Amino acid sequence: MTTTTHNPFLNLPILENDQLKLVIAKESDFGDLYKVASDPLMWEQHPNKNRYQKEIFKIFFEGALVSKSAFLVYDKNTNELIGSSRYYDWDETKKEVAIGYTFVARNCWGKGFNPALKKLMMQYAFQFVDKIIFHIGANNIRSQKAIEKIGAKKIGEQQIEYYGEEEKLNFIYSIEKP
Repeated sequence: MTTTTHNPFLNLPILENDQLKLVIAKESDFGDLYKVASDPLMWEQHPNKNRYQKEIFKIFFEGALVSKSAFLVYDKNTNELIGSSRYYDWDETKKEVAIGYTFVARNCWGKGFNPALKKLMMQYAFQFVDKIIFHIGANNIRSQKAIEKIGAKKIGEQQIEYYGEEEKLNFIYSIEKP
């Protein structure tokens, strides 16, 4: 007899800290999130540099909805939508989950939003897993440096095909449960 555990990364609660409020994305959020994502400079180091284009972003957003674990990220002080992130690839046996597909508006860069976001999501995830994985584009130096600042270590490289996109080289980082 096989027992199946409830996936703690589905039907997620609202997550919040002093800076951010994270709520699950729904279909009606496309327009508001696309306004944030439509900045071409935000994607310049990203493996999919065209994600600012509406048709390309629709594929990204569809993947977010299919995942059932994608958050909209709000600046708690202004209630402004500033980005998105999600959990994926939960492995109950290995006790690990990935956090990624993260982006925040350029006007939020360098203001502590990204590390606050990652820490909030890690805090929730470490209730259920012992390791968190991050896949970062091989040429995305900005994101590599950001993830290293919060303690992630590079553990490998992998060609990854994201939902509706071509395969691209990613660096794999991890953080172990404290």
